[in-house]
Amino acid sequence: MISTRELTLQFGERTLFENVNIMFNEGNCYGLIGANGSGKSTFIKILSGEIEPSAGDVSIQSGKRISVLKQDQFAYDEYTALMTVVMGHRKLFEIMKEKDEIYAKTDFSDKDGIRASELESDFAKMDGWNAEAEAAKLLSDLGIEDALHEIQMSQLEANQKVRVLLAQALFGNPDVLLLDEPTNQLDVETCMWLEDFLLDFKNTAIVVSHDRHFLDKVCTQIADVDFMKIQLYTGNYSFWYESSELALKQRQEKNKKTDDKRRELKEFIARFGANASKAKQATSRKKLLEKLTLDDIKPSSRKYPHIVFEFDKQVGNEILNVSHLSKSVDAEPMFDNLSFRVNRGDKIVLLGRDERAKTALLRILVNELEPDNGNHRWGKTVKTSYFPKDNKHFFDVDLNLVDWLRQYSSDTDEKFVRGFLGKMLFTGEETLKSVKVLSGGERVRCLIAKMMLEQANVLILDEPTNHLDLESIQAVNQALEKYQGTVIFTSQDHQFIQTIADRIIEISPTDFIDRPETAFDDYLLDEQLKKKRASFHA
Repeated sequence: MISTRELTLQFGERTLFENVNIMFNEGNCYGLIGANGSGKSTFIKILSGEIEPSAGDVSIQSGKRISVLKQDQFAYDEYTALMTVVMGHRKLFEIMKEKDEIYAKTDFSDKDGIRASELESDFAKMDGWNAEAEAAKLLSDLGIEDALHEIQMSQLEANQKVRVLLAQALFGNPDVLLLDEPTNQLDVETCMWLEDFLLDFKNTAIVVSHDRHFLDKVCTQIADVDFMKIQLYTGNYSFWYESSELALKQRQEKNKKTDDKRRELKEFIARFGANASKAKQATSRKKLLEKLTLDDIKPSSRKYPHIVFEFDKQVGNEILNVSHLSKSVDAEPMFDNLSFRVNRGDKIVLLGRDERAKTALLRILVNELEPDNGNHRWGKTVKTSYFPKDNKHFFDVDLNLVDWLRQYSSDTDEKFVRGFLGKMLFTGEETLKSVKVLSGGERVRCLIAKMMLEQANVLILDEPTNHLDLESIQAVNQALEKYQGTVIFTSQDHQFIQTIADRIIEISPTDFIDRPETAFDDYLLDEQLKKKRASFHA
């Protein structure tokens, strides 16, 4: 369907890809993965024609249409949301535009009539009469209410624009669909809708995402950007991750016989196939997995942070009491009369459609923000460590990484501090650069190192996986699973919530739900809770 031949891309002396030969076939959804900076988004831009490669070329089957998720939220400000979606099918939109121009003529000629007839024929072949209805349905499915369909894009909120641009990419059944971080700013329900859309999509899809659950759900194959190459692997993200770990383990076991390794691989594939049995694509995927050989799986060059959260003192029975809390932001109610008690060892995820509400609640709990009404009380033995969503103020200092982290350590020996930075993949001269120039992901890793040093028995985290690559997300996820203390956190990452949280509190301006000992997937599928959650947003 779409392929590359000897594709190479260089920026100055840096080579992102070199002689990449790869083919993406119809009927598959490919997850494009790689470390931050490896060139995933750049590769998508090369496939879409937005960027020219240094060498080699991209070819697409004749007559096939590529659709790409646009990133510029301001590019369509003069158009309505509905028309922006229709513009996703450029040829259809141009036909509609030319038709309107011809019919608007006051001196309509025979030549115009012939051209109009040709356009009407092409319009019908492209199912143009149903185009606006399809566009409207996509918008509604993605959470854009009917009243906003005829509103200009310039009047929409940023998160609404993102959904319109996603609808634009999905519109008109494209032959090749290129999606770079399509789940950004989508709530759980909309993510689930997108998963179902891609599971039913019959053509070729290539997606970049840091959402492991999303990659697991929709992908038939993984395209891994590593060693300046792009290698295809059968299966979804979890299979790629576990098989690369298996390959690394087998490589380290030098004395293990080949027959033993084959047996281990066969058992691994059988176990994975059984675990994936509920997926719509499981049958075809399982057939592909059974054909794998030892040579098909390879260890990754990825490096994972070493994260361990421990506490220096055990907490007592009293952790936190929240009583009748209410808060408004800019005169808009966030939550009202919120009461709950936190128990020792609870791992609580805060849910809610308004990100401001969850952040406001956490800031109240750490005494950064005053509530409008109500109060909260921490137990005397509690020691908290807080990860804020907005962390810029931590790094507005003229310090290198070693001196920055030294502020939060009782042991200020440079070798000790460098050891913690090394756990977060900061080594050598990197540890001496100014914290002012750190990227978003580097800042997050620094704050996690700070939290490890603080050894708190209660961790409070507001979107801790923002800006992180998949490797760091995996490391944080596993560390919080193993942590023996109490956790209160927010996240948009489905797998992060599913594997960590054992209690769910969802807040709205008028009510809240508190469900202890409930897994996230069970919470989403509970019919009674669905009705109550729907009433939150009615």
